[in-house]
Amino acid sequence: MFSRQFTVGALALGNFIVGLSILLPTGMLADLASGLGVPVGTVGLLISLGAVVVCLSPPFVAWLTSRFDRRLLLSAILLWLALGHFASAFAPGYASLLGIRLAMLAFAGAFTPLAAGTAALLGSEDQRASLIASVLLGWALAIAVGLPLISVTAPLIGWRETYGLIGALAAAGFLALLLAVPSGLKGAPVIFATWRAVCRSRQLLLLLLITCLLAAGQLVVIAFVGPLLTQFTGATPHGIAIVFMLFGGMTLVGNVAAAQLVKGWGAFKTSAVFMVCIVAGAALWAAGTGLYPLMAAGAAIWGLGFAAASAMQQVRLIATAPRLSTASVAINNTALYLGQAIGSGIGSVLFTRGKSDIMGFVALALVASAFGVLWLTRFAPEECGEGFVEASPQFD
Repeated sequence: MFSRQFTVGALALGNFIVGLSILLPTGMLADLASGLGVPVGTVGLLISLGAVVVCLSPPFVAWLTSRFDRRLLLSAILLWLALGHFASAFAPGYASLLGIRLAMLAFAGAFTPLAAGTAALLGSEDQRASLIASVLLGWALAIAVGLPLISVTAPLIGWRETYGLIGALAAAGFLALLLAVPSGLKGAPVIFATWRAVCRSRQLLLLLLITCLLAAGQLVVIAFVGPLLTQFTGATPHGIAIVFMLFGGMTLVGNVAAAQLVKGWGAFKTSAVFMVCIVAGAALWAAGTGLYPLMAAGAAIWGLGFAAASAMQQVRLIATAPRLSTASVAINNTALYLGQAIGSGIGSVLFTRGKSDIMGFVALALVASAFGVLWLTRFAPEECGEGFVEASPQFD
């Protein structure tokens, strides 16, 4: 018998490690650039190309492994990440580091939808939204705790040693999942008809579009927070770490608040409130470019909605079409990482071409568009129905 809290905690830890693995270059762009002897814009490709690979993995991994034991599958992904980080620590140059990162992230993108789907099986219908949000809290912690620590630690110990530390953490996550997730838990078979059904649903397509637009808009700026603060305000690594802490701390607050508020407000209203935070924060960041206090305040308000909006997207996908949720949640992660690839790519081009002063406004336009699409989904179902039943593990 397994404790549900222990299982949810292990899944959240896994999400923390996956989030940190994907975001890792963001926290040490300058250190990687100087250590590898390449421009910051080139290092940015670690983020954008990595996001391209990550966006392709969720649907394919979900299709290929839908009958696999979730315990073995999730723990195997963490083991793969651990090996990838250890290999990255010994990469001889930029090209090899990029190759290792792309191989490492080939399976990483599948973890979050698999973990969210597993969490949804751990409780009754009225508990699923809260359980999913709790597991996705790991991503919030990766931003709230991980990025600030990386931005401070990497200049002190070096980027290679930082990769080694994250590798050790991933190895610990691997062991936690082996111990915490019950064996014999398998997903429902995923067939191509499921994908077609998702693509024929107007509401699901609109929800997926929201995810893509939000991710694209946010990564235009978030992938380059450190260099932008240094360029416009002369911020030191300590000042950059403070902004990451503000953003991440508010991300944590927003995610916890969303997990509670969704119970009474419903997923649409909760999504709308936290997406307004993203739009308001992006607007303040853009308008305050050059003024450290305003950019920091914008980051804090922005962070309040960052993880909460993403969590509500997964909740709404499951609620809108429970029987299609295995496929739709996987495709949602593809949309998320596709948006991140587009956004970080746009940011890289603008930064490299000396157009960094408009990056905040480009981000604002994209996240405002996402909020506009959100309004079109206001009549989507709010309750997770009986259809979301893959297995029934027993817990204490």
